[in-house]
Amino acid sequence: FPSHDTNSAFLVSLDNRTANAIVEHIAKHYGITTDEVLDEVLSEEAENILDYLQGSMRAAASVLMQKHGF
Repeated sequence: FPSHDTNSAFLVSLDNRTANAIVEHIAKHYGITTDEVLDEVLSEEAENILDYLQGSMRAAASVLMQKHGF
């Protein structure tokens, strides 16, 4: 799967609270809006969503990806 497809499927597999926390974490780190984050992580040129995350949020998202089969 291309990263944007994986990123989309991963975010959809999460509850809204968790997906929003991940998107908000990325937005805060890069100083952009959550809409801009979604445009980026869902674009055809997107990297794996883990590449946009740092620290404990990256570790938690990695566990969730494994748990959900990504």
